[in-house]
Amino acid sequence: MTENVLTVDIKDQIAVFTLNRPEVMNSINFALLHALERAVADVRFNPEVRVVIITGAGEKAFCAGADLKERITLSELEVRRFIYTIRTLFTDIESLNKPVIAAVNGVALGGGTELALACDIRIASMNATMGLTETRLAIIPGAGGTQRLPRLIGRGRAKELIFTGRRVDAKEALEINLVNRICEPGLLMAESQKMAAQICEGGPIAIEQAKYAIDAGLETDLRTGLTIESNAYWITIPTQDRLEGLAAFREKRKPVYKGK
Repeated sequence: MTENVLTVDIKDQIAVFTLNRPEVMNSINFALLHALERAVADVRFNPEVRVVIITGAGEKAFCAGADLKERITLSELEVRRFIYTIRTLFTDIESLNKPVIAAVNGVALGGGTELALACDIRIASMNATMGLTETRLAIIPGAGGTQRLPRLIGRGRAKELIFTGRRVDAKEALEINLVNRICEPGLLMAESQKMAAQICEGGPIAIEQAKYAIDAGLETDLRTGLTIESNAYWITIPTQDRLEGLAAFREKRKPVYKGK
């Protein structure tokens, strides 16, 4: 069994979190939950990290959801603690102050799909399979799936997938806007790294405020959302990065943003 349940690699301002339990399709147990908690907390205040990519080890699975072999050994109280922990963790990922890309490299079921939903952008390999299958186990999605899925693909489609527990392949996931794009399995990490690098070219404070404005504004009416956007814009005005962007444009060079 894999002891290092999560690997973290930071290079060129991009942090790659790899769920490292390929022998159980990267399913989530308490050890992996706590490792992800620590990794998210570490990058939140790391100015050298501007984008996070989350993926799974191996070629078969992104994350097959909760580790049912562990789950069957848990008391009702421990199950409640697990659900509370995973729900809180995925909310922390969603609200992370930098973009998060899910590189879905295979099976992503139950909590695996919920993890992808908590990310800002989802890129899936052609062999990916996604779905919220919990009702087939007489439970419901408990890490945000009942809320994030309808907001992403619409109420009707979300109800269909959750009620039936049906799985969708990569092509259908793209058609229903569950993922942003799909690619051949061998190109998944390159595509994810390419998008992350493009994001890193922008001003980090601007990216952070854009993410905040989108996420907070979508939960309100338009008037309130526009106020949120305005307040987020004001934060970018006194930054050194904004002046650097103007200077770079004037001097016809690539800007060097420092998140200040």
